[in-house]
Amino acid sequence: MRIALTRLRTAILFFSPMVDDPERTRIRDELKWLNAQLGSVRDLDVAIERLKDASKQRPQAISDYEHWNEKRADSHRHLARALRSARYRRLIESLFSWVENGPWSIKEGKQAAQERAMPIATYSARKLTRWEEKILKKRRKLLKMGTKERHRLSLMNKKLCYSIEAFEDLFPDKNFSKQQASLKYLRKAQKSLGQLNDDANGHSLATALQGNGIPAPLEFLSAKREKRLIRTAAAAYRKLAALKPFRDLRGHHDHW
Repeated sequence: MRIALTRLRTAILFFSPMVDDPERTRIRDELKWLNAQLGSVRDLDVAIERLKDASKQRPQAISDYEHWNEKRADSHRHLARALRSARYRRLIESLFSWVENGPWSIKEGKQAAQERAMPIATYSARKLTRWEEKILKKRRKLLKMGTKERHRLSLMNKKLCYSIEAFEDLFPDKNFSKQQASLKYLRKAQKSLGQLNDDANGHSLATALQGNGIPAPLEFLSAKREKRLIRTAAAAYRKLAALKPFRDLRGHHDHW
C-alpha cells in the first residue's frame, strides 16, 4: 500500500503542471498524512527484522525485545484505526473524484491548452532529464550530507526510478538499453540510501524506546557500515553520470 501510494504521489508530482488546481494541495496534504501513518509501521517492521537478523549471529546481544514487538502491535492498531476512520474514507472518495473529473481536467486557457498539446514523450524526457540532473548535482555533496539530506536524496532517487519504469515504453528502442542501465544504477544507489535511512530510523526508534526504559539491543548506526553504503551509492551515481541516459530522448514524439 505504501509503495502504491508513493507511485501515485510521484505521478501527481511528475505531471504537476497539468493537474494543478485548487484541490491538489489538499489532496497532497492528505496523502502525506496517510503516508506518515504507513511509514511509522513500516519503520518498526524493518527495525525488528534487523534485530532478528542480528540475533542469529549474536544471540547474546538480543536476549529480549518483546517491548519492540509490543510497540509494533500498538502501531498496527493505530494504523488500523486510521484506515477505518472517516478521514481516510473522505480521502479515498475525494481522490477518486479528483482523478476522474477534478478542476484540472476541465481547465481552460492558453497555457492549459499548450500543456495538454505537448507530446507525452517530449514532456517526460524533459522532466526525467531535470530530475536526473538535480539528483546528480546533489550527489556531489553525498559524503558530507546529514541524515535528513540523504533521506531527501533517497526520495528523489525513488521518484525518478518509478517514473522511468512508468514511461520507458515511450522511448525509442535504441535507448532501451540506456534506460535499463540507468535504472540499474539508480536502484543500486537507492538500496544503499534506503539502508542508511532505515539505520537512522532504527536508531531514532531505539533512542525513543530507551527514553521509556526499553534497552536498545544493538547499534543501528555503525560508522563502518555507513561509510560503505555511502561509497556504494556514490559509485552508482558516478556510473549514472557517465551514462547520460536521457541525452537522446528530447527529440522523440509520442502524443497523448
